[in-house]
Amino acid sequence: MGLRDRLDVGYPQLVLVALTVVTVVGLVLAASTSSVAFGSYNDAWDGASELREQAQAAGADSEIVRDTDRYANSSPEGTIAVVLSPESGYGPRETDRLRTFVRNGGTLLVAEDFGQHANPLLEAVGAQARVPGQLLRDEQYNYQSTALPIARNVSNASLLTGVDGLTLNHGSPVSPNGATVLASTSDVAYVDSDRDGELGDGEEIGTKPVATSEAVGDGRVLVVGDPSLFINAMVKRSGNQAFVRSVFGAHERVLLDYSHAGGLPPLSVALLVVRDAPLLQILLGALGIGAIALFVRRPGIVGRLTDRVGRTEESSLTARPEALAAFVRERHPDWDDERTERVIQGIMARRDE
Repeated sequence: MGLRDRLDVGYPQLVLVALTVVTVVGLVLAASTSSVAFGSYNDAWDGASELREQAQAAGADSEIVRDTDRYANSSPEGTIAVVLSPESGYGPRETDRLRTFVRNGGTLLVAEDFGQHANPLLEAVGAQARVPGQLLRDEQYNYQSTALPIARNVSNASLLTGVDGLTLNHGSPVSPNGATVLASTSDVAYVDSDRDGELGDGEEIGTKPVATSEAVGDGRVLVVGDPSLFINAMVKRSGNQAFVRSVFGAHERVLLDYSHAGGLPPLSVALLVVRDAPLLQILLGALGIGAIALFVRRPGIVGRLTDRVGRTEESSLTARPEALAAFVRERHPDWDDERTERVIQGIMARRDE
């Protein structure tokens, strides 16, 4: 038994252990979660972690997409890709992949309010609908605020079965430009052009489209004027949830496209990389099996190393009585001199045996 085993563990050591555990847990959580708005690994009110659960509830498989190369390896038939307010623009080669995906039978859902990168993407894939980036308000039909209008006018399209209205959160109207309108506001909604929160001169009331659908090649493009409809705080609103489940349920696979969104947490990225690399999975599996086999066959290795470290530490202390005395007094300041001396003599006597 080593010196530290013979001496009682003090309060400072317990505090150190507790702090270490808290730190490790905190690092793991930080590496596996995200605070990015619309993030699939963000469990806060502005995250979109609920979308994976909604896909599962609708009977569809969901997948996080980090690179548009994934579109080339996914069957467009029965697949819907979801793009929520991209933070950067899609390049020519990337839009080529999305355009091919849609024209070959895939469904692309783009949700945007005031961002600058959704309209170029819509144009590149051949869609006609656009999002002008104007703030919608409705003073009569809303959820707690005029900036959260409820689009109660829904079409009889199959995608809106069971949907009684879409609740927006600082959303924008959608300019159909020939696309089919799926949902629109009441006839007393208006665009708050100066964003002063009030209906002013030049701001006319009237019905505004907020969701559209259009055929592009053999596929379809859906446009929603509010990515916040899909965040955790809003997706469980009855109409929003019904809409999401209806759209997801009409497909076998849901690709959550984060190729141009905020950064994914590093631990989640690592898991995605491993998932997409079969050879890496085999290598990690072999290393894990090897480690387990080594532990089972050589159970004494860890113990011998621990004892060796303990003996080294003990030898360094007992070789210098003054250091040993200081060590004991530091660990047990509550001991009187007589007790401390007895312990020191006992340790020194053991050394001489």
